[in-house]
Amino acid sequence: MATATAGAPPAERRGFRRDVGLVGLTFTSLGCVIGSGWLLGALSAAQKAGPASLVSWVLAGFIVLALGLVYAELGAAYPVTGGLAQVPRLAFGPLAGFTSGWVAWLGSVTLAPIEVEAALQYLTPKVSWVQLTHGSAGSVVLTTPGYAVAAVLMLLFTIVNVLGVRRLSESNTIAVVWKTAIPVLTVATLLVVSFHGSNFTNGAAGGFAPFGAKGILAALPAGVVFALTGFEQAVQLGGESRNPGRDMPRAVVGSVLIGVALYFLLEVAFLGAISPSAILHGWADPIPKGDFGPFATLATGLGLGWLAVLLYTDAVISPGGTGLVYVGTSSRASYALARHGSLPAAFGRVDRRGVPVVSIGLSFVVGLVMFLPFPGWQQLVTFISSASALMFSFAPLALVALRRNDPGRERPYRTPVVRVLAPASFAAAALIVYWSGWNVVWKLMVALLLGYGLLAVAHIRSRRAVAGDPEAQAPGMPGEPVDWRSLLWLGPYLVGLTVLSALGQFDGAKVLPFGVDMVVVIGFALVIFAVAPRFAAPPERVRRALTAFDAADE
Repeated sequence: MATATAGAPPAERRGFRRDVGLVGLTFTSLGCVIGSGWLLGALSAAQKAGPASLVSWVLAGFIVLALGLVYAELGAAYPVTGGLAQVPRLAFGPLAGFTSGWVAWLGSVTLAPIEVEAALQYLTPKVSWVQLTHGSAGSVVLTTPGYAVAAVLMLLFTIVNVLGVRRLSESNTIAVVWKTAIPVLTVATLLVVSFHGSNFTNGAAGGFAPFGAKGILAALPAGVVFALTGFEQAVQLGGESRNPGRDMPRAVVGSVLIGVALYFLLEVAFLGAISPSAILHGWADPIPKGDFGPFATLATGLGLGWLAVLLYTDAVISPGGTGLVYVGTSSRASYALARHGSLPAAFGRVDRRGVPVVSIGLSFVVGLVMFLPFPGWQQLVTFISSASALMFSFAPLALVALRRNDPGRERPYRTPVVRVLAPASFAAAALIVYWSGWNVVWKLMVALLLGYGLLAVAHIRSRRAVAGDPEAQAPGMPGEPVDWRSLLWLGPYLVGLTVLSALGQFDGAKVLPFGVDMVVVIGFALVIFAVAPRFAAPPERVRRALTAFDAADE
């Protein structure tokens, strides 16, 4: 690695410690995959698609696995801290890198509060001495005592992360062992004790696919994709991996395969365990209203009190473990943005133990703030799925661009049939954004505009500093301004997704007929995929950027 500038403050010269091995990386991703999604995702998917929700999980599995293979190559070849922000920046320059990093940070910094909300929602019926959540306008939201408990849990996550990545990895490993065992036990128990095969074809409930193809697709951003989100989090710790070339691909792909298999079996067990009488009038309320824990409710109704106790216990451990990880990984994303001028420099410093304390503090504060406008789990699931899909779309573009403009890079793992997987996964990510619906997409675009506003402020301030101090540096790579050429493909991509969503079938104006709309979205995405690599950073700039990243992580 390059040597840090001699005059830099000690905190800025210190880099991350490479303490995380294969188990730590795998459990980091798997710990994010197995969170509140398994507690609430099966019910959400069933309400959207009925038994055809099984198709939703299989479709999501193929999409996420394709993206996982892309991330596996990028993570192994470019093991930099905050990889989700860094790698697109390598490929396309500062503006595209900031866009990817900002969306990644928005998604990850919001995950911890959502996991806390899920735990409190699940436990509300069992905590008799205080009301943690209550129903409001069709959603379940935090009460005043619930806000207080949520703040305490966020503080605990922050303390563990401040202790360092090794403590984070060790504590998460213990949590993931539990988090995996309980869903497996739940599947096995429900399949043995109560399985009604007729539920999958019940004519009174609409048969196998009561909501048709549209329901299958609508289930993806309404909980299915959210449940599988997290496989990429091992890439965020690339700069702290002991052997990224060997361990990163195994961690990413392994967590995807385990997560998809587990969620599919959970959906099968949930659908089969429901009493046939509960779905005589459809899938809107397969469990009684007011029971916010679907699996625990089923276990209690079947007389499996011991399983219900384990499930309510897991309602703390599973979301808690995921929230713990996301406080850490979101801080790495803000660290990466700060190291390259997109956020204040303080967020890009680490202490003597290699811990980004200020960035962790930022994740804590923003997480607390997110409880106010979004006090319920359901209110943010689709938004985060959409943001994650937009973030994912940068990975296949970056892979193609870097294979072309950084051909000499050692690649311990190479994505198979990349000419098919890369454009297919890019188009799939665009579809997930579209399926999220207009009511979500416009909010996502407003959040992006806010990020661009912050970038503009940081850029103006940095340029003023350059004018007063020749040694100061504007945002971007050393000697490299923001690459506005990226707007020639990034601008049309974002505007196009917004317009198609506004005209589409999912909460839009329904100008585009169902079926035709998806063909248009896929065609649009493939055009962008073909055009974008032409505006990628040339080989010399990629080499300079890699040198800068080494120096930044020193």
